[in-house]
Amino acid sequence: MDAGEDFGPWLARQLRRANMNQADLAERVGLTRAAVSAWITGRAVPRDETMRAIAAVFGTDQATMHTRTVDAVVNRRPVTWYHRPAYLDGGRDFGNAAAFAFEADVEVLAREATQNSLDERLDRDKPVRVRYTLHELTGESLARFREALKWDDLYPHYEAAAAQEQKVGRVIAEGLRDMYERDRLILLRVDDYNASGLTGDDYEDGRFAAVVRRQLDSHKSDTGAGGSYGLGKATLWATSRLGLVLINSTLSEPHEGRTERRLIGRLDLPWRMVNGEPWAGPAWFGEPDSAPGSEDVARSWWADEETVERLHLTRESSDPGTSFLIVGAHDVASMAADSSTDDETVDEDESVQAMHERLVDALGRNFWAAMTSGRNRAPLLETSVRTLRNGHVVMEEERVAPHRAQPSLTRALKAYLDGETVDRLTETGQVALVRVPLKVPVQGKRGSVQHEAALLVTAAEDSDLKPNRMVAPNRMVAMRGNRMVIKSSRVSDLPLGTNFFQAVLLAGQAAGEHAEHAEAAEAFLRASEPPEHNKWGQTDELRALYSPTAYRRISEFTRAANAAVRELVGRSREKSQDGPKALRDLLRLDTGPMPIARGGGAPSIRGLDAELDTEGAWRIRAEVRLPTGQDPWLLTPVAKFDVRSGGRPTVKWASIVPGQNCELVGDQLRFEAGARVASFSAVTDVSSHPVRAELSGLIVELQKTRGATA
Repeated sequence: MDAGEDFGPWLARQLRRANMNQADLAERVGLTRAAVSAWITGRAVPRDETMRAIAAVFGTDQATMHTRTVDAVVNRRPVTWYHRPAYLDGGRDFGNAAAFAFEADVEVLAREATQNSLDERLDRDKPVRVRYTLHELTGESLARFREALKWDDLYPHYEAAAAQEQKVGRVIAEGLRDMYERDRLILLRVDDYNASGLTGDDYEDGRFAAVVRRQLDSHKSDTGAGGSYGLGKATLWATSRLGLVLINSTLSEPHEGRTERRLIGRLDLPWRMVNGEPWAGPAWFGEPDSAPGSEDVARSWWADEETVERLHLTRESSDPGTSFLIVGAHDVASMAADSSTDDETVDEDESVQAMHERLVDALGRNFWAAMTSGRNRAPLLETSVRTLRNGHVVMEEERVAPHRAQPSLTRALKAYLDGETVDRLTETGQVALVRVPLKVPVQGKRGSVQHEAALLVTAAEDSDLKPNRMVAPNRMVAMRGNRMVIKSSRVSDLPLGTNFFQAVLLAGQAAGEHAEHAEAAEAFLRASEPPEHNKWGQTDELRALYSPTAYRRISEFTRAANAAVRELVGRSREKSQDGPKALRDLLRLDTGPMPIARGGGAPSIRGLDAELDTEGAWRIRAEVRLPTGQDPWLLTPVAKFDVRSGGRPTVKWASIVPGQNCELVGDQLRFEAGARVASFSAVTDVSSHPVRAELSGLIVELQKTRGATA
């Protein structure tokens, strides 16, 4: 009796599936109703001869009675859609509010969905593996999928929802138009392996109910988990223009005696009126329940392999984890890029290709650290992206490699994992380590404990300095827990002449298994993060759990980390201003034509540090002095070659990186109002050089664009 599901719950479900009650079974096996009740409640188990009699009643064999890994009674109720009835009090929901917390963007989806998978890593000695599959269906393949989905039953609800003027209705209308006019549907599947799977009951507390039935239930007890609001799962539905996600889960713990092919679908629509009947919003695709109190509600079902294949939910192995199929996936950013062209005959590959590339970029940007391994440490995460059309490969599966996405940062973290850091940077390629204290308040008590985060600093590699890099140089990337990037910020007040660098701040459990008070730091920092988990600062949760002034500890922590970076990479101003004579002879500073500010004076470049890189580009870092005034300045940095004869040709910038007290607005620099000093870095575009850089001087001007306002 120990093979599968407990006998009592299993027997109760067989009775419901056979439309029998306890008295019916008692009569057929020749016993009392009290005996059957004792079996169901677990107070007793039937004898072998009684088991044979029960098997005969259900039309099964005795082995099924003992293993209890399948139902004895074949399902007589076909899988169907269950729509939630309208509220009796007249309330109406015109969409899932949780979905509006995020943009319908595959980059956001990649961050949130992958973090959820990472939080559910099962075997801590192995990485969780996450694969994204874009699959475009057309023609007959699309028709077969809609048939498996029982589309004809759904269409009246979609038609009613699309006719509404609310935002959700407009999105659904666009999704239907794209499918019918272009005869295509984009599926985006997220598969994870070595994860927990959607364990637990259909309705009671557990992973399944938290994802499928509930909102704002994260169901995460691990202090190192990235999510805490229960909002991240909403990105799955937000990425679907049809509000529809299908789910296939392989469980790490048996439910009803089984682990494989647990299926359910959830549809998020606004309130609607269909054939004169009002419906509240969500709907579920599953087997009609027969349990008292849940009659006809769609519950999960154990699907056969053919059904799973028809719904495009086949998993590649029996490893625990979950597959989420987003039906009608779209990407706001990719759509904007497509709409920017004047060519109305854009190949349909472009949208899925752009989504593929953006997924790869997003995974590399946010999870390079989780994907980094040490000499004796496996990575926490492996990710890949592939693209199909009607089952055929359009873009081969692409494994996201952290060293290609973030070379300097990956090198720094790997050195830390391998114990190969140094105290000071004296050679190229070294990684310096310094500990940064974080004072963590004790919940419900006075005082604090001290956690020491690990700060890593290393020189930026050449590939980091190319235009459009995902992480600009001279920044500090901060993370905790499972090493998802929380924030990336410029290090302020760097001395003029500082070499380009990258810095990583590892706090909480990310600092390593031997870091003191790591769990306390995790809880503290986690409480300081908003739903997007993209910064540390004041939140309602932090105020409630700790104190109204607890956020100051984070400010102190950030200032200490910035100071530690400056200590490691800074050079004295005198040394940087001297510089190599050969370079000083090639440099000239020029503010260019500039109107006089109301407070008197004009912005001017007071310090310029530059070098020629191996590709023949000028790399400069400029310090700007700003006059007294309350207005911001909007200026354009201009590079000119001071050639021996003729005019001074202007060359283009390959990249401009704002520094202290400024930000990049288009190709202009906006200097903050009231600031007295600012800085920026830039690299010239070699393709625009009229001559080799070493054959000319360089003039840098700051010009105010005619008609520009700050």
